[in-house]
Amino acid sequence: MRNKFEEQLSQLDNMLIEMGTLIETIIAMSVSALKNRDAELAKKTVAFDYEINQKEKDIESLCLKLLLQQQPVARDLRLISSVLKMITDMERIGDQSADIAEIALYIDKPYIKKLEHIPQMAEAAVRMVTDSIDAFVNKDLELAKKVITSDDFVDNLFREVRNDLIYLISEDAENGEQAIDLIMIAKYFERIGDHAVNIAEWVVFSLTGKHVSVGYCDKKL
Repeated sequence: MRNKFEEQLSQLDNMLIEMGTLIETIIAMSVSALKNRDAELAKKTVAFDYEINQKEKDIESLCLKLLLQQQPVARDLRLISSVLKMITDMERIGDQSADIAEIALYIDKPYIKKLEHIPQMAEAAVRMVTDSIDAFVNKDLELAKKVITSDDFVDNLFREVRNDLIYLISEDAENGEQAIDLIMIAKYFERIGDHAVNIAEWVVFSLTGKHVSVGYCDKKL
């Protein structure tokens, strides 16, 4: 019975890795659509979110099967409950990437600001998501803690983007509409970083039984 359970836990790891790969893909698609002003890719990005939603349902189904059909001990219950929390954040990352692509669809003028920091935010956010999932699969507590502390980098980039765009609005009110769109996009990437932190915090909980959340309200933006 325990061998079967261990096999299913291994399957759970693989499914999380697959969902992580889907997330990396959708973030890359949203950034590419934004940078290249690619309307068709933006539409594909929005549609691609369906695959992430479906993967969340598949993982949730396996977790419930493990809870109902097996007899997990306390450590296993902690692990499975952590996964259920993690995939909620992962699904939200997919939603926010699709939201970025939707905004990109409606920006029809040349960019008022070179897209420098926003792609950097995306790259950092992808790394955080990947590392948080790797930390879970490899039971790497230190890597999970590294993800949590690395969120400051994404937050700092968001502040730079926001301050630059506010300045551009003050220089020319005509920049206002696009500046707001770009601030929203930057905010979505900042939130993706927050979700990666949430995932890492649940990894810490799965390994230690302790859940300490930095929380959005603790952040000074």
